Amino acid sequence: MIPLRDINPTATSPVVTLGLIAASVVVFFFVQPQAEAESETFAYENAAIACEVVTGDPLDSFEVEQEVCEDQPTGSAVFPDKNVYAAVLYSMFLHGSIAHLLGNMWFLWIFGNNIEEAFGRVGYVLLYLGTGLIATLGFVLNNQDSTVPLVGASGAIAGVMGAYLVLFPVHKVMTIVFFVVTAIPAVAFLGLWFFTQFALVGQESGIAWEAHVFGFIAGVVVALPLRVLLLRRTASVRLRPFKDAR
Repeated sequence: MIPLRDINPTATSPVVTLGLIAASVVVFFFVQPQAEAESETFAYENAAIACEVVTGDPLDSFEVEQEVCEDQPTGSAVFPDKNVYAAVLYSMFLHGSIAHLLGNMWFLWIFGNNIEEAFGRVGYVLLYLGTGLIATLGFVLNNQDSTVPLVGASGAIAGVMGAYLVLFPVHKVMTIVFFVVTAIPAVAFLGLWFFTQFALVGQESGIAWEAHVFGFIAGVVVALPLRVLLLRRTASVRLRPFKDAR
């Protein structure tokens, strides 16, 4: 299924959503190296790596070469100045390919504007970064020995999607299904997306499905107790232009 747009207009400009998209695009094209070898080195130097988060130390040369995680590194760190915890945040703005970037940003554009309107700009930033952090920690929890860099905004975007499921379950999402465009309730689209993540379990797909699952659940957990308040806020924001016109 490929989403085209949601039928859920907003009354506010998605400034933060556009800013997040712009930041990811700028980082990919103007900060990340495009050559494969240089890009891989850049990822090891800047991206979150489960082994590093668990041990608190940057990978040493042996761990990188042998792709193993040691409790007590014996060699010299490849990037000794790396802040392994700041890398968790930085990873949310790194992507592995143009397709990876475009796919993530498209989902963020479709679902992010409504969540930004509901949470407000500050709340939306906190939701995005907070669920992204939980998504990464969820991946780390299940892959503590991994020495592979984790990149992408999909965990944070999954958090946005989880919040959307709670707040706007019956709103339609225009979706391409078997080459046919059809309107699908958000609860069906997002629910199916969530459960298909488990089809990746045990597969060598290179997709951090654990981050998607944990991020999505985090978005649901955050939005659920705030649902009534957020929907009231959304309704108030959408009525404001009509009040101002009187």
